[in-house]
Amino acid sequence: MDPNAEKMFPVSWDQFHRDSRALAWRLAGQGEWSAIVCITRGGLVPAAIIARELGIRVIETVSVASYNNEKEQGQIKVLKDVAPHITENDGASVLVIDDLVDTGTTARVVRAMLPKAHFATVYAKPMGRPLVETFVTEVSQDTWIYFPWDLGLQFTPPIAKGAG
Repeated sequence: MDPNAEKMFPVSWDQFHRDSRALAWRLAGQGEWSAIVCITRGGLVPAAIIARELGIRVIETVSVASYNNEKEQGQIKVLKDVAPHITENDGASVLVIDDLVDTGTTARVVRAMLPKAHFATVYAKPMGRPLVETFVTEVSQDTWIYFPWDLGLQFTPPIAKGAG
């Protein structure tokens, strides 16, 4: 992500909940999932919503760190691997959930762990889109998504600079 990106896409809790439920609707009937693997931290909230909506009880996490600070991707580090029983059969009945696929760097790492899993994200950018089977909304590569857990109540300038 370009740290100087001018396009901002703020997402409220209500919107994120609606979009996560929309993802559940798209996933309904696509498979019999034995477990969800959510990519932490961003995948935690949509995974909980999707697990509820689809009646999935087993939720596992994989922790992959790729950002040095808020906007610059750095070296990938797997901080927590997927439990061995989840990776059996290459994850054939596993649903992998994340909030966003950006460049696809994180998705590639998790895909190597679970090559037969179904990958789904709430939001997708063009570079990462080919790595997920299901998503809700695509945004341009130069857009920075501000998730509800990143936001506080404050003044927001208009999109058009100098708008009065």
